[in-house]
Amino acid sequence: MNHPVRRRPALVTALALACSVALTSCTAGSATGPGRAAASPASADPASRPDLKAFYGQRLRWTDCDTEGYVCARLTVPRDYDAPGNGKTFVLPVARAEAGKPDRRIGSLVYNPGGPGAAGVQSLQEGMDEAFGRAARDRFDIVAFDPRGVGASVPALTCTASEDEAEEEAASEPPVSEGVAPLHPRTEEERTAAAEGARAATEGCERHSGGLLRHVGTQDAARDLDVLRAALGERELTYLGWSYGTSLGTAYAELFPRRVRAMVLDGAIDPSMDWSQRVLSQSAGFRRSVDDYADHCAEVAGDSCPADSPDAIRALIEGLYTRAEREPLPVSEDSSYAEYGGMDATSVLDAVSMAMYTPEDQWEPLSRALAAADAGDATELGALDEEEPAPADEDPGPEDTDDATEEESGGEDSGATEDLTPVDNESAALTAVNCLDVPHPRDLDAYWDALPRAEKAAGAYGTAGVTAELTCRGWPSGGRTPHRVDADGVVPVLVVGTTGDPSTPYEEAVSLADQFPGGMLLTYEGMGHTAYGRGGACVTEKVDAYLVGLNPVHPGATCRPGRAD
Repeated sequence: MNHPVRRRPALVTALALACSVALTSCTAGSATGPGRAAASPASADPASRPDLKAFYGQRLRWTDCDTEGYVCARLTVPRDYDAPGNGKTFVLPVARAEAGKPDRRIGSLVYNPGGPGAAGVQSLQEGMDEAFGRAARDRFDIVAFDPRGVGASVPALTCTASEDEAEEEAASEPPVSEGVAPLHPRTEEERTAAAEGARAATEGCERHSGGLLRHVGTQDAARDLDVLRAALGERELTYLGWSYGTSLGTAYAELFPRRVRAMVLDGAIDPSMDWSQRVLSQSAGFRRSVDDYADHCAEVAGDSCPADSPDAIRALIEGLYTRAEREPLPVSEDSSYAEYGGMDATSVLDAVSMAMYTPEDQWEPLSRALAAADAGDATELGALDEEEPAPADEDPGPEDTDDATEEESGGEDSGATEDLTPVDNESAALTAVNCLDVPHPRDLDAYWDALPRAEKAAGAYGTAGVTAELTCRGWPSGGRTPHRVDADGVVPVLVVGTTGDPSTPYEEAVSLADQFPGGMLLTYEGMGHTAYGRGGACVTEKVDAYLVGLNPVHPGATCRPGRAD
């Protein structure tokens, strides 16, 4: 998706589950589950190839992580599944929080926190396991991994030059047009500048990670997930994916439908949508959420609201966008936006949009920041989504890692889990995976033609979304096209949809649940992005009952804030 998925806040009381329910056990690795289709002649198992035997035969070597209470390991996967014996690999960090009741342990529960680009190992060590219900934590080892190219994967994506390289590039390349970028480029000059900026971004990624860009798509990540399943010693996968993690789960279910024990997809992405449909869906979701913010600000943020009525709040936000299109909003000298002369309209819109993910945590600081920006200081607004980058002692580029041996790249015998994360890695991975997964037109006119539809559907959120897709115009294309789910034989998959979700609109959850054979839908009538871990006891109970006991969720199942329906 165009807007990066915020890493779910770790160790936040609001995300801790209010209560949990002890549920009956089931045996991991059973050949059948409720609703699983009877076995039928199937095509050759993609994991049965002899040239993948060494990868599937791995066993993880666990050592203590840097963070107490977790153990870490590394998993080696082929860079190219079409040529797994060419010596080029990804080495993926893996982390585990062990089951609270080991004597009643069912197995491993693997999760993906979203993104694409979110580092699973970091999220787990920051306390992501606390987002799971007590019943799930007692009965499963909670396992996370950094997908290929993401986080501390070796090699890892980067689209940013070192300081020396940046100086050389600045001296050798013509400058990209500068100025205030509008949310809706209308003139030829504005559109040329937008296209040039996108081209420069694409070329930067190609220059610094060119050898990786064709190998970081979700299809390959799903193959890695199955190698991880085998390395964990599990016959079948128990999986939970948030946001982008639903795309990863869907891809796995299509590749390995009979190898799924249980799968929860929370904050669904509909694989049948093309690039423009995705933009319109998500942009409309953000626009609705900002309207929800205006309507419900007083309930959530109280006296912090930046204006005294919903219409006045909407006018204030639109006014900030308009002002920032004319001239960047002022910030203090210590703001990360100071070097750019302040916050432009795209930065302001991004800050507002990101604050829609967790209203319970973000609406109050957003309200104060909007009021301050309206009064002439956008420093607080610019700081809303700032995260301190992880240290990067090394920044391995493709040329340094293509021929790395297993020991050099942190193979099975390497217990170290040093952080090699490039400072721009999450952003680079977000772009790389999205562009590779979804085909984009090469013709610029296709993007300009989409602008009026986007404006009608979602205003500035829509036109900014379309413009952001320009980066994918010159990207390497993957082999996938929009399609309905094809996962015959998979167990009933549980899809969780939040009616007020800004980033993955509820309609996509309804569609995805319908596409899975026997798919189940759990509706959370609330605001914010995703539900499990922040939607209260009702969501927790139903999801945990499914994960632990394989209990089905019945048609029409609905949860509401503060109620155990």
